Amino acid sequence: MIDKGAAMGWWPGERHRTGEDPDRKPDEPDGSSAPNARGGPAGFARGGVWDSCLPGPELAAAIAAVAGSEWRCPGAGPDELIGVMRRAGALESWAAAVKLGVIRELIRQDDLPVPGCPRHGDLPDQWSESLNHELALALASSVPSAEKTALTAWELGARLPGIAGLLADGTLTLAKARLITETFQLLSDADAARAEALILPQLTGATGKTFGQIVNLANRAAVEADPGLAERRRRAAVKHASRVQMFREQSGAAALCGRDLPPDETLAAFANVTARADEYKESGVFPGARMDQLRAAAYLDLIRGMSADARVALGYLSTDPDEPGAPGAPDGPDGADEPDDDGGESSGGECGGECGGECGGECGGEAPSGAGSGGGGPGPGGSPASDACGASASDDGPAASDGDGRAGGNVPPAGRAPGACDPGGGPVPPAFQGQAAGRPVLADLVIPLATLLGFAARPGEAYRLGVLDPDLCRDLAALAAASPHSQFCITVTDSDGIAIGHGCARRRKPAPVTPGQVRAGTPRAPAALPARVNLTITADRLSVMLRRGSGGPSSLGHLGGARGPGGAREQQTAAWALTRRDAGRPGSPNGSQGTGRAGPRGARAWPDDPGWCGTWTLMLPGGGQLAVRIEPVPTYQCDHRHESHVYQPNGTLRHLVQVRDYVCTFPSCSRHARESDFEHRQPYDKGGRTCSCNAGARSRQCHRVKQSPGWNVAQPKPGWHIWTTPSGRTYAQAPHRYPV
Repeated sequence: MIDKGAAMGWWPGERHRTGEDPDRKPDEPDGSSAPNARGGPAGFARGGVWDSCLPGPELAAAIAAVAGSEWRCPGAGPDELIGVMRRAGALESWAAAVKLGVIRELIRQDDLPVPGCPRHGDLPDQWSESLNHELALALASSVPSAEKTALTAWELGARLPGIAGLLADGTLTLAKARLITETFQLLSDADAARAEALILPQLTGATGKTFGQIVNLANRAAVEADPGLAERRRRAAVKHASRVQMFREQSGAAALCGRDLPPDETLAAFANVTARADEYKESGVFPGARMDQLRAAAYLDLIRGMSADARVALGYLSTDPDEPGAPGAPDGPDGADEPDDDGGESSGGECGGECGGECGGECGGEAPSGAGSGGGGPGPGGSPASDACGASASDDGPAASDGDGRAGGNVPPAGRAPGACDPGGGPVPPAFQGQAAGRPVLADLVIPLATLLGFAARPGEAYRLGVLDPDLCRDLAALAAASPHSQFCITVTDSDGIAIGHGCARRRKPAPVTPGQVRAGTPRAPAALPARVNLTITADRLSVMLRRGSGGPSSLGHLGGARGPGGAREQQTAAWALTRRDAGRPGSPNGSQGTGRAGPRGARAWPDDPGWCGTWTLMLPGGGQLAVRIEPVPTYQCDHRHESHVYQPNGTLRHLVQVRDYVCTFPSCSRHARESDFEHRQPYDKGGRTCSCNAGARSRQCHRVKQSPGWNVAQPKPGWHIWTTPSGRTYAQAPHRYPV
């Protein structure tokens, strides 16, 4: 059940009401009242019959008639073209008003049988999670984004009819209308009406307002209506919405930011970052570096625990992998501040509200993906929204451990002493490690083996960060191999990237390492990267490698190393390699008998397994060796080999379902499968099997919705999930497609 007040950030004790306003609906635009259209584009010129009419179906027809083929508007001059463009924008706003009006009707029909449920006219103040999920599927959006849209629809229909009217007549875009509703959300009904009355005259002039201008107008009107609002909003945001977000920038770089933080501590933290950057500037080691660049390095160093002396001794910035003075480097004086990089207050809101989320959600759009989504933040004053549907673990509590055969990834690779090591093989000084004490949280990386082996240059991906270019894949893989905490898996896919095989690495007998194997003078990386690395490879490529008996680097020579001060990639003492361990044995694919795989001691042999199943050796940079036993993933069909005969799945079954699904199987949810429930499609207490063919990853919230009335999930094949909503519409979710 969604309580509108709680979802919009109206926390107990932080919102007051002074009475319920009657339900007031905006006047619907009446296209039929517009003057009759005259032929040609002249009607869209200044003062023309279509230049100021209310948007609606008639305007849409007139635009279509004038636009012609490819919207070239034959016969139209600049004045008429501007008119067509403006009216098309008005039509877009009208369509958004129609959409929100339909959502309000869905809220009415979803009316929950809750005694004493508050209402605004005939519009209830509460609706179900089921409706939010139905909207998410219908709008192809995340559930938090669908909920935000529903909340905007409610606000405009229940409390801000004047703003709703400006959206319907094309004066405001949806992003601008949403901004106003979010700014006024903590006001009482009476104060919201007063603030709306203050802002309406300033929005209806001949010249429209930009997104940034509306930010200032809305905040001023809200504070005038309720002088205590600013403090309440700030306190509520710090208490309930403070968060740290990571997502992928459009450039391919990463963003790490804190949102809704305490202002005093934030100012102190920024001062500390600037002080550290000043140390870097005064050292003279980073000539030509911009002050913003030095601040970025200082920001990351402080979070990771790297000392200033360690950074200066390293002699280069992580934010500048190329040599100073290389093409693209700044030409200004040493570390001189640039006009726009003095750490001053930014103008804010200049994205115009049409950025599609690139401002992190401040304009009302969805935040950047990363992941899958990467963490969409709410707009100003909004409540925090998860990157997916909701936290969860197992069916009845926290998720079980990673499962059978996965402990090997916690052991340092062969040839490395316990503790942090750099990719060159030498120990990393404590100041360079930058890792938190205790068991680290592992980054989730998916990297094509073809990229590491030198067969191809394929992009990878990181959960919450998104696409990784091939060069970055090699760097991150090398840093992960340098961490004793990293875990490695291999996922075999078909040509479409769908998982059909998987194996988790375990440690082999260490290979002897002599001091001569580590080259002297190899630059050390700033830190190792504890990570859970899933290496992907297609079954076809794996079969070719099996026939040729070679899984080492090709002539391309991509050896996966770290960058030194000059930006050049340092080759390691050993490259990535993958070779078959049990080839040539009786019963193995290359052996003299049969076509099945020869499993390790105590393992069941399955004669129908593909030839690439069996035990492989993964060679890491630096000489470490890991044994990986690959077996099929139940995606297209299920042989029930890991079926559990009790309610809870065993570790192997849970892990294979997580690998197959990768994220929650609700089509618009992006929560990682490892953070989701192992959910029985057909309940266990009604005869459902605890097996991959009757299970899928569901976030806790999606799990609850699936069990609510009107919802159904079918599983025609183990890895395919067909959701049927209460409205009767169906939506399919195929298995995750891995980058290969």
